[in-house]
Order: sequence, then C-alpha cells, then structure tokens
Amino acid sequence: MEYMNNLENEAQRFFKKPQSEKDRTGPPDPFGYGSKRIGSNGDVGWVEYLLITTNPNVISPKSHFIFQQNPQNFRYAVEGYIGAVKRMCYEVLELMADGLGIKQRNVFSRLLKDEKSDSCFRLNHYPPCPEVQALNKENLVGFGEHTDPQIISVLRSNRTSGLQIYLKDGSWVSVPPDHTSFFFNVGDTLQVMTNGRFKSVKHRVLVDTTKSRLSMIYFGGPPLSEKIAPLPSLMSTQEESLYKEFTWCEYKKAAYNSRLGDNRLQSFQKSSA
Repeated sequence: MEYMNNLENEAQRFFKKPQSEKDRTGPPDPFGYGSKRIGSNGDVGWVEYLLITTNPNVISPKSHFIFQQNPQNFRYAVEGYIGAVKRMCYEVLELMADGLGIKQRNVFSRLLKDEKSDSCFRLNHYPPCPEVQALNKENLVGFGEHTDPQIISVLRSNRTSGLQIYLKDGSWVSVPPDHTSFFFNVGDTLQVMTNGRFKSVKHRVLVDTTKSRLSMIYFGGPPLSEKIAPLPSLMSTQEESLYKEFTWCEYKKAAYNSRLGDNRLQSFQKSSA
C-alpha cells in the first residue's frame, strides 16, 4: 500500500502542474508526456498520460527528463512501484503456467525478467468532464476500445470508475474500481503463445462527469527479437497452430501502425483453408 499511495500522490502532483510545465516533458517519442492524442494514427481520448520505459538498459531522453524535472520523490515512487509490480507479475505468470500444466514454470516470466525485456509503464489521468451531461452525451471516451499487444498488463486505479471490458455477447460491462486491487489483462502475445487458450481482453475507459480517474499500468513485453508462436509444450499431438510465427518487434510495429480498435492479430492468424 505504501508504494501504491506514494505513486498516486506523486502522479496527482504531476498532473496538477500548469500545462506549460507538463508540456516540457512531451511530446511523447513514444516516452514522455502526452495529452488527448493516443498514438500517431488519429486516435484521441479525454486523457493525459506519462509513458516511461521500465528497462534500465534503454536510453530514453524523455524518461530521463521526466525524472530530472520532478522531485526525487517522484523517481523513488515510480521505481519502487514498478519493482514491486514486476515481482508480483512474475509470480502470476508462473501460476498461469502451472494452471496450463506447463512444466517450465518460467516460460512466460523469463521473457519479462530478461534484461532486454521491452516493457513500459504508463500513468493515465482522466480529468472530469462536466460538459458531458450538458452535451447530453451518454459516454465520453477517455481511452478507446483496444487490446494490449504485450504479454500481460497490470492495472491499478484510484476509486473512480470508468474501466469497461467487452463480453462475447457484444456488451460492455463496467469493472468496479478498487484502489487496493490489481487487474491483469491478457495481451495479444500471450493469446498467441497459448494458442488461444487465453484471450486478450478488449477494454476501454469512460470519463466521469465529476471525478478524475488515475490509473497506473505496467505492460510486460518480451525482448524485441523474441520469436512469438504457440508453445510446443502446450500443444496436443493433433493441435495445429492458429498463428504464424513472428518476432515481438514485427508485431509491435504492426500494432503501432494500426488504429486502437483494429483487430491486430488478424493478419498474423493462419487461414483455416
């Protein structure tokens, strides 16, 4: 709780700064401060954010500048929280391997533990939008519907609701906020590695009319050169791979060249013919 509270306090302090000060840590490259624009393909949302690399071996001038421009407490809070979340994430991935009956417990977690792991950390702030009621709009989208391309993402938010997940029947269901809990989203890469046993979850965030929402997300990705394909140790004798093999670098490039709501895995699926 100490890590969680520290980071929440420091994040709120950052997002309360004058816009001109926040803009000094942007625009994102992809790391740094961004506002309203999500990616470079025309997606927008009622959100401002900070994106920081979690790999100490990746030199990110923007990430470094963010730490330079903020009190030392900010860096301690971010790095302390990321370290704790990573450890928890490794454990959860090993439990998932156990649940799938895979003997090599670290088959997923080793990719995140790798010193070249392409992982990142995001702080999202959704300011309240009282104009929503005035405009008589039912939903103002803070962050549009999408799946996460990585292996897994770990989300925690403050007490403000907004997160929704997409169900098979085509409906959206709200996830009740719980600031003491973590929400794990299966990413596209894990869907491929498990040959569809785990499905990446489509989700979005809606904006509250009166309260701001703050969320912090760790995205656990493999090294860029890692070849991604269904795990042989998981496949039954007659089972065929549903996906073509690709590197994380190839998939990441395709994901970031697409729109948020696109089905990114489609072009990597094997045809059933």
